[in-house]
Amino acid sequence: MAESTDSIHILIADDHAIVRKGLRTLIASEDGMKVVGAAGDGLEVVELAQALQPDVILMDMVMPGQSGLAAIRQIKKKDPQARILVLTSFAEDEQIFPAIKAGAQGYLLKDSSPEQLLQAIYDVYGGKSPLHPSIALKLIRELKRPPTYRPRKTHSPSVRYKSSSCWHRA
Repeated sequence: MAESTDSIHILIADDHAIVRKGLRTLIASEDGMKVVGAAGDGLEVVELAQALQPDVILMDMVMPGQSGLAAIRQIKKKDPQARILVLTSFAEDEQIFPAIKAGAQGYLLKDSSPEQLLQAIYDVYGGKSPLHPSIALKLIRELKRPPTYRPRKTHSPSVRYKSSSCWHRA
């Protein structure tokens, strides 16, 4: 993580230049936050995360090169303490649960307000796990779902015992 206590150092990862620029502008308007880098694809964000050691990484889930999920896994493997906040348009279970399991500390959708995003950055930096309300609801539903049990394999009832050289049928 960045050593400075003056501001939270943020790395942005999004494949859309206009989104990166908008996030830079929003974050620059907030005292106590500073963008230290921006990546346009999933491979670049892994390199920049290692080189810059940001305090918080804003991660899109769908990017060229490799997915945000693959990038999260690689970043967390190299730096288990990395703080990653997913900021994406995708609210499907296939995106959410793997990202959280891979180590994302928070998950916001791009329809979040600027204030919600800035608060989420502070929260992730402070060790909290902010979730978009619809994501929180999905997570609660998933946790309430009854577990699915796989039947245990059982031995054939016709095989009873084994002598020193072969199985005997009953």
